[in-house]
Amino acid sequence: MSKYFYPTLAALCFSVISPIAPYAQSRPEPGRPVSSTNSGMNERVVNVPLRGGGSVRALFCAPAQPRAILIMFPGGAGDIGLEQDGSIRHGNNFVVRTRGLWNQRHYAVLIPDTLNHENLRGHRNSASYAHVIEDLLTFAHKEDTVPIFLFGTSQGAIAAANGAAHAAPDTLAGVVLSEAVSVMGGSKETVFSVPLQDIHAPVLIVANQNDRCNVAPPQNADRIAASLTGSPDVQILRVTGGLTQSKKTCDSLSPHGYFGIEDDVIAKISAWMETKLK
Repeated sequence: MSKYFYPTLAALCFSVISPIAPYAQSRPEPGRPVSSTNSGMNERVVNVPLRGGGSVRALFCAPAQPRAILIMFPGGAGDIGLEQDGSIRHGNNFVVRTRGLWNQRHYAVLIPDTLNHENLRGHRNSASYAHVIEDLLTFAHKEDTVPIFLFGTSQGAIAAANGAAHAAPDTLAGVVLSEAVSVMGGSKETVFSVPLQDIHAPVLIVANQNDRCNVAPPQNADRIAASLTGSPDVQILRVTGGLTQSKKTCDSLSPHGYFGIEDDVIAKISAWMETKLK
């Protein structure tokens, strides 16, 4: 059994919190990664207790009065390299590098790392990882009574879908699946590895027509939507554009990661979220 889900560390009965000093926020320039800055926001490292023992480290960034909490799942291996002092070794992922922009729109952001920086590939669709997401939801509900969204990008969309499929009724305001992995690749799992028909929250599927990642073709957005038969509201947001700084088509600094079009994509996703908060 994976030590990620059942670590041998002693269980923590409370969240250990480390504050991170605020720093200046600048508007992102087209073609450059969004600065991972969060001026005036409450950004801290938290250790979220897990039911199997131990905890998972996460970054919690919140404005003074958040309208909702976004539990955001990065793609790739899922390891953002978050240290207890708040330093991040792998900050290029869309959900990590744009957290300050979400805060500016009055959304709090909770981004989990992996335990001991292990690789999440192949584990995101598992029942044990669904339990991890339930523990993240429990933590978020204790932080604030505002609505909660699950938001996953690329491989992280598998995690968001899995969490939503196992969430208790009326737990979630909505789910965002962006550039979701829908073609089997090296991780041996896709969003279709999750019982999508068991998702009963509203779902937004975001597909960039310029995404050339071979495991996340934008044309599969319709197929994903058709599988969400239990959701009361499924919408597809089609966007275009993005710049390429990497030779890898599935890299975060490419159209797959909305590189260079972050503001536009965030504005459109936020507009959908606002309809679920009324």
